[in-house]
Amino acid sequence: MSVTLDGDKSGSVPSPVRKFVRGPRPGSVPALVGTACTVVGLVDVAAGVFPRFRNSRMHTLAEVLPGALGPFAAALSLSAGVLLLLLAHGLKRHKRRAWRAAVVLLPAGALAQFVYRHSVIGTLVSLALCLLLVRHRGEFAALPDPRSRWRALANFVLLGAGSLGLGLIVVSVHPGRVVGSPSVADRLQHVLYGLFGFEGPVEYAGVTSWTVAYSLGALGLLTAVTTIYLAFRPEHPAARLTEDDEARLRGLLEKHGGRDSLGHFALRRDKAVVFSPSGKAAVCYRVVSGVMLASGDPIGDVEAWPGAIERFMDEAKAHSWTPAVMGCSETGGEVWTRETGLDALELGDEAVVDVADFSLAGRAMRNVRQMVKRIERLGYETRVRRVRDIGEAELDRIRLAAADWRGTDNERGFSMALGRIGDPADGDCVIATAHKADEHTADSPYGDLKAVLHFVPWGDDGMSLDLMRRDRSADPGMNELLIVAALQESFRLAVEHVSLNFAMFRSALARGEKLGAGPVLRTWRGLLIFLSRWFQIESLYKFNAKFRPRWEPRFVVYRAARDLPRISLAAMQAEGFVNLALPRPFARRFPRRRPRPCAHTPAPGQEHHARAA
Repeated sequence: MSVTLDGDKSGSVPSPVRKFVRGPRPGSVPALVGTACTVVGLVDVAAGVFPRFRNSRMHTLAEVLPGALGPFAAALSLSAGVLLLLLAHGLKRHKRRAWRAAVVLLPAGALAQFVYRHSVIGTLVSLALCLLLVRHRGEFAALPDPRSRWRALANFVLLGAGSLGLGLIVVSVHPGRVVGSPSVADRLQHVLYGLFGFEGPVEYAGVTSWTVAYSLGALGLLTAVTTIYLAFRPEHPAARLTEDDEARLRGLLEKHGGRDSLGHFALRRDKAVVFSPSGKAAVCYRVVSGVMLASGDPIGDVEAWPGAIERFMDEAKAHSWTPAVMGCSETGGEVWTRETGLDALELGDEAVVDVADFSLAGRAMRNVRQMVKRIERLGYETRVRRVRDIGEAELDRIRLAAADWRGTDNERGFSMALGRIGDPADGDCVIATAHKADEHTADSPYGDLKAVLHFVPWGDDGMSLDLMRRDRSADPGMNELLIVAALQESFRLAVEHVSLNFAMFRSALARGEKLGAGPVLRTWRGLLIFLSRWFQIESLYKFNAKFRPRWEPRFVVYRAARDLPRISLAAMQAEGFVNLALPRPFARRFPRRRPRPCAHTPAPGQEHHARAA
């Protein structure tokens, strides 16, 4: 398939391959400076905390590192060490504000070297590192990450806990200078008082009391200053999909939505988007913990994909975000890796059922057939309709039921979930419901509703499963019943193929259980089965396999193998499996600032669980 690439590029989509070119690596100077700041910070903290260290042979090395020896040696060492540790990660990520702070801190450290230690070598080293930063200032141009002021509270808690721990060490590492035998409670009280600048109950002989007092005061001041800075610095809220962005994406999906079953999920309103220069393609993403996470293939014309990908990579470079793509198809993976030099790894398989080939007849479908017949004999009936054909009162009941039956406190889903149900803008979506009247129907806010399946459009002739919810008191088999009902009603809805759940590491589970599988594959399968206790890995694979689908591989695209743990954590945060938000009492008191909703934005509580676990 020949394509003309967006902009001045040209080329073709190659045949499927499994080996990809490794992408570019970050600049060496920021990484070197960040590592140096980490080492210097750790040595300065150790020099300020442990008196034996200051008198050991390592002190010869510490002489050429930022920090001061003298009356305020411990306090200055602790302050410089903690600040350098806080700046190291930002310097490695090319952050402009981290560079500015380091350029200010290093001359101050050099002045302290000369005033307190009279160390010419230490002063020169600090100035040399500062000059290195100034010379390579062009490499430190990354813009700030999305953030909100609740991080000031997180800084206060984390840095306060760290200061408390370091303070206990500072109070306890002078056993020969302590007067009497203070208890652990006395030491803790002394630390708490010292962080606020007051004298505690522990007494020391000689100048040690001054050393401890200045060290604790420096830790307390550092915690206060950084917290105040984070609380009053300008906010950079995470981008959201605007009405104009959504309208442009819907236009692209009308023309090219049949290419990717995950295309409609790009309309989640908690994603941002970058368009190609021609506007014929787009990449939707969310930034999570410094990872710029795209999902699925780019939206729009394949010929314009490279232009949108280039804009995506430019945005990642501008903020020094780690680029990654979750759940792209094989064609999408080929374009991503060819245009960016990134790597790709098979993540799992998507189950796709061709409606024309689906039938409940045959031995392979006996279990599903028997389960559906049993549920139907119990009196359940099904309805499969477009959202636009359902009344508002019934939609309200479906929304309420889907929210109450979610089963988790936080909403899950990102790459394969729309995040809403029954929105007027999503009239082409399909909802399958199961109903049964019983003695609780009259009093139930859901009426006779027992289970809900929600599908999003996949081009003009397909649909993709979004969420599955059921009443826990309903009989088992609700999901099988509704999937069969949706497949049987697909001809009436002009649907030819249906995408079901995504099965992570499906090929490893399938090959690992076959005769002749090697020990490595069996071990990997055993680990996946063990992890299935917490994540729906094996259960989703077996559930999908009941419907005899064809399997379409999906890939994760990444820059380097060392980024995979970070990308995995970010993906789990985005999908809702790891929640690092504030606890509920704090979340109510310090709500995150949200953009003004669109005219058709759903009310709170309308976002629901995605299809892929």
